Amino acid sequence: MHIPVLLEETVAALAPRPGCVYVDGTLGQAGHAAAVMRLAGPEGTLLGIDRDGEALARAEANLRRGDVPGRHLLAHGAHGDLEAIAHAHGIVAADAILLDLGVSSDQLDTPWRGFSFRADGPLDMRMRSDAGETAAALLARLGVEELARLFRELGEERQAGRIARAIDRERRKAPITRTLRLAEIVARAVGGAHTPGRHPATRVFQALRMAVNDELGELRRALEGGLRLLRPGGRLAVITFESLSDREVKRFFQAHCGREEALQQGGSAWRGETPRTEWVLRKAVTARPEELASNPRARSAKLRAVRKAEG
Repeated sequence: MHIPVLLEETVAALAPRPGCVYVDGTLGQAGHAAAVMRLAGPEGTLLGIDRDGEALARAEANLRRGDVPGRHLLAHGAHGDLEAIAHAHGIVAADAILLDLGVSSDQLDTPWRGFSFRADGPLDMRMRSDAGETAAALLARLGVEELARLFRELGEERQAGRIARAIDRERRKAPITRTLRLAEIVARAVGGAHTPGRHPATRVFQALRMAVNDELGELRRALEGGLRLLRPGGRLAVITFESLSDREVKRFFQAHCGREEALQQGGSAWRGETPRTEWVLRKAVTARPEELASNPRARSAKLRAVRKAEG
């Protein structure tokens, strides 16, 4: 079974107990889920959600092959809808929820999915390959200024304007529908003006993928729904791979963890968003050197976690 990033740290942050209800909003190959459910035991319940139908099929096979205990409920859907999906499956409260964001190794390594700039394939990038607008369609539809803003905001790309103009010149000659063609256009546009050791198209591909899949919107909905779904004392953990997503998670958790403020008349009052939470991991956890040695893709992973306050 595929071993996901930050496995030990994530399971420790979620602290699963025998019989717990665990919701995995981004099931993938069920690596985290299998580890959690072995601690939850035969009385535990797993609700595994994924937008990728192929990932769900692999997860189901892995859970069977790994002889993972407990009740398994698998749902084809987006993590932004996890609260509604849980309710539809009869789950009104969860003890632990995980969101493992970003692109899986399988998706990156499958050229026809269109996520990678290292192998030629159709410029697709949809997490759910049977619905929604492809990256090629988005690239053809947006104007130059809109493209530049997308690359700047979702890719944090400093050369956003130059890249957008280069893409516009090339799409006037022929539609841009293949990953390698887009990667070559971006590389020529930026020349040597990119981070050493990083492919020059990295940030552009990130921006397109995040836009195609509404990743920040899905994340916000998942965080809000996840906190509502947690029972008091339950834990929510999130693994991110981009600075934009990590900042979103950090701000959300900080707002709900709040702070105690001294009052002029004496005593103190808590200021923050509801439902109130407490830090499990105040500082983001990153991969240890031994994990990085065996899995370089873990280098940008960050884990944050909170606990829903009692009462």
